[in-house]
Amino acid sequence: MRRLILLLLIPMLACNGSDTPPPSTPTLNPATETSAPPTAIPTTPFPTEVPSTDPPPTLPGVTAFPDPNAYTWQLVASGLERPLDLQPDGSGRLYIVEKLGHIHIFQDGQVSETPFLNIEDRVNDNSNEMGLLGLAFHPNYSQNGFFYVNYTGSGGNTSISRFQANGDSVDPNSEMILLTVAQPFPNHNGGVVTFGPDGYLYLGLGDGGAAGDPFGNGQSLDTLLGKILRIDVDSAEPYAIPPDNPFGDEIWHYGLRNPWRISFDKLTDDLYIGDVGQNAWEEIDFLEAGTPGGANFGWDYREGAHDYEGNGPDGLIEPIAEYSHPEGGCSVTGGFVYRGSMPEWNGIYLYADYCTGLVWGLIRSGDSWQNQLLFQTNQRITSFGQDESGELYLISDGGEIFRLTGN
Repeated sequence: MRRLILLLLIPMLACNGSDTPPPSTPTLNPATETSAPPTAIPTTPFPTEVPSTDPPPTLPGVTAFPDPNAYTWQLVASGLERPLDLQPDGSGRLYIVEKLGHIHIFQDGQVSETPFLNIEDRVNDNSNEMGLLGLAFHPNYSQNGFFYVNYTGSGGNTSISRFQANGDSVDPNSEMILLTVAQPFPNHNGGVVTFGPDGYLYLGLGDGGAAGDPFGNGQSLDTLLGKILRIDVDSAEPYAIPPDNPFGDEIWHYGLRNPWRISFDKLTDDLYIGDVGQNAWEEIDFLEAGTPGGANFGWDYREGAHDYEGNGPDGLIEPIAEYSHPEGGCSVTGGFVYRGSMPEWNGIYLYADYCTGLVWGLIRSGDSWQNQLLFQTNQRITSFGQDESGELYLISDGGEIFRLTGN
């Protein structure tokens, strides 16, 4: 297991904008309504569609976007303290992660008053991008009670830890720290922790912060920063390295700046990555199910589909969509492919911008991708959530949770 010496951290989604609180109004409006997000909406189409060179796939799902005016984001929970993740445990219940170090159970429209887990005593949230950042339940959670979190702790360093639940509560002393990654700056921590369709645990770590990747972490294979990691938490304690990891260590993919949120399509197992940009371009990356490890997404040779340092090697993975800061905001929030009860949304990947509250959709169409701006909201969207039925939720930094539903 590699031990790293790295950076510290700053704003929540690696946003380059200010950390002002979002408006308190909980209504979210389709993009064609008159309510505007915090910044003006351009009249030109965006994000930019990046053509794919892959052969046309056979995918289950729609081929055109539904009319967003027929749908809304319904408020389902409020009064939370800076929520930034929502995860199911396999029982029908949802769990809401608060940046300060709490996890609450959300069941039957109610948020538990007493936290399921409270680790505020060890969570360092001194900057906007620090705190309790991610949650994943073990596939066999109902039997073993194991779940995993990503948080910044002492010195702002990243901790990946396992806890064990006992009913509706967790003893904070049940923590087993799997991995600690030193952080040189207080931003670009990543934060996602999720199980893949192969049963391995995937972790998203940013490049360590500051600006412009000053230590070259994104491209270096001597550090875990700027990577998606993949570990086996079942074969050994604290974990084992999967035998097909390409470099013989935790690294699965590299060349990322700040993969704040990644997700696997529940139906196809395809991987989607929302990678936060430097100061010009935000991007969504994609890999088909079965793609081996070792993909290089280009940072910091490239920001989005554009040269940053330049002179990169051949074989860099180009984004499937991007948008510039003047067009769409400051910090991409990766989402999920919808697989819920509304067939007209089946197969659409939804993602957003933290600063403007804009929400877009992506559909794979043959050898290219369709993009469409679907909703403009007045929320600072920290994350999306998906329940066991494939329904999608939107999480606002202002303390609200919304669910996509028909009018």
